[in-house]
Amino acid sequence: MRHQVRKKSLNMPRSRKNLMMKNLATSLILHEKVKTTQARASVLQPIVEQLIHDAKNTNKVLAIRKVNSYIQSEMGSRKLIEEINKRYQNKSGGYTRITKLGFRAGDAAPLVQIELT
Repeated sequence: MRHQVRKKSLNMPRSRKNLMMKNLATSLILHEKVKTTQARASVLQPIVEQLIHDAKNTNKVLAIRKVNSYIQSEMGSRKLIEEINKRYQNKSGGYTRITKLGFRAGDAAPLVQIELT
């Protein structure tokens, strides 16, 4: 039984979900906005917030290690450490914004755009 399990499974195995979240986080860091479903964006948002927080507040070596363990491209990790880190230096949270876009044509899934503010 799954008593008091608070994480969303997105109806897929954990390994596949983790890879999908790594890809979405990398795309969000590189392009600064991603159009996806509402369920995926709600799982992605705390992950990206924590990555930005770690890149901003920890030791630089530890920040690079944490970011490189999750972001899958060297350009993405460099952009997070150098550019995005400086942009949010005075902000203590709320680095991302989710905007509703409507429904997908094929299966009527709610679409949202998650972007860096």
